[in-house]
Amino acid sequence: MVVWPGHSPFRHRVGKHAVDQKDQFQCGCWCTITPHVMNSLRTYSIHLRDTVVTAYLRARFPQAHFGKGIYFDGLPTLILARTAQVRVGDHAIFRNTTKDNPVGLFKKCSIAVTENGELRVGHHSGFSGVSIYCTTRIVIGSYVNCGGNVSIWDTDFHPQEVDARRRHDISKIKNAPITIGDDVFIGAQSLILKGVSIGEGSIIAAGSVVTKNVPAREIWGGNPARLIKKVPHV
Repeated sequence: MVVWPGHSPFRHRVGKHAVDQKDQFQCGCWCTITPHVMNSLRTYSIHLRDTVVTAYLRARFPQAHFGKGIYFDGLPTLILARTAQVRVGDHAIFRNTTKDNPVGLFKKCSIAVTENGELRVGHHSGFSGVSIYCTTRIVIGSYVNCGGNVSIWDTDFHPQEVDARRRHDISKIKNAPITIGDDVFIGAQSLILKGVSIGEGSIIAAGSVVTKNVPAREIWGGNPARLIKKVPHV
């Protein structure tokens, strides 16, 4: 290597920019990949992954509509009946691994929609290890943020009466639709139960069990969840 006076042996030119060789990755073919190029490659690989996953889900579940630009960190678990109606808006986010969300996900996202169930998710809504079980109708608005391991269930799964449970009488199971408005934030480990409506801009504290309607722009928390205070106006 020839070192000219005033030049560092670890610096060289890449295009119009001087790049420190110590901060770069060099492959076996002597090409140099700068941090900018690495970020571009990572962005491209994420886009390619999301495109492949979305294409697979569209082919696997023709009864579902998936919008454009959906982000998948890993493949979610989907159980969709043939008569299920599912519509996911543009740029929704489904995080399925602790690599993408290190808060301690118990599992990847799981979504089940039974016969004649309807699930609608708006644009730019995000989920991390969410569990959604829909037997009637669940509507989730746009810009909704769900923390790690949130559960949204519109059914009791089992009858309340002892005799009905022993007989496995599914006709006695209580179901009711759920509506979650735009810009709602649901904290990690929360459970949203059947028949609940959460108004726009409201916040559910982490670890809450929501059993009744939450008006717009209110903060609720606890088990069962109760009003804590109004969302402050900025």
